[in-house]
Amino acid sequence: MTEVQPARRPAGRKRPDGVATTDVTLSAHVAANADVFCQVLDLHVPGGSTVADVTWGKGAFWRKVPDGRYTLLATDLQTGVDATALPYADGEIDAVVLDPPYMEGLFRRELEQLAGNGTHAAFRGRYSDGAPTAPPEGGPRYHDAVLDLYLRAGAEAKRVLRAHGVFIVKCQDEVSANRQRLTHVELINAYAAAGFYCKDLFVVVRPNRPGITRLVRQEHARKNHSYFLVFIKLDPLHPNRLRAPKP
Repeated sequence: MTEVQPARRPAGRKRPDGVATTDVTLSAHVAANADVFCQVLDLHVPGGSTVADVTWGKGAFWRKVPDGRYTLLATDLQTGVDATALPYADGEIDAVVLDPPYMEGLFRRELEQLAGNGTHAAFRGRYSDGAPTAPPEGGPRYHDAVLDLYLRAGAEAKRVLRAHGVFIVKCQDEVSANRQRLTHVELINAYAAAGFYCKDLFVVVRPNRPGITRLVRQEHARKNHSYFLVFIKLDPLHPNRLRAPKP
């Protein structure tokens, strides 16, 4: 006599967690830096974290961040702190914010050659200490000097960040010597080789149209967007682990 097996109950489908919504953080914005920076922090830096903004300037990024949400360490060249030589211990910081001069025109041997003359003087004051920056003998020049600063500051950020700490980098692509330089790509590749994981990218499109003086013939699309890049410092003991283990 053949034994009759009881009918199997169909396996129930697992109900996914979460709710349907359009209220999510987006990657591209026509907005001011301060608006987007708030969203970067909300998504990637928990409240109560110690955040070192090493290129503080006038604190423009922080204008819409609630007071007291983070322990903020605000420094720059004006306060006597170089982003490439920070006064913090190894692994002391939860998040680092870097926004150095990203125009090669701010790296010039002579003051009168610096970008930011005339009506752009405010730009020079925001992104530069206003002093000529002659490269050392045999050192990088023009756009390569921009990259060199980013990479030296990135190495110092890696030193002071804890494992899985957050590194927020503001940058903009540029045309230098009539060659397209995709700064955000160069930085992502270089920081990845240095032990960072690029977790996110935010595109900031300026709300107004940029002007150009003495245009003869346009060779490249005029840049009207910049980036917030979000990196995670990988744990060298667990380089494939992209986030800290749960306590």
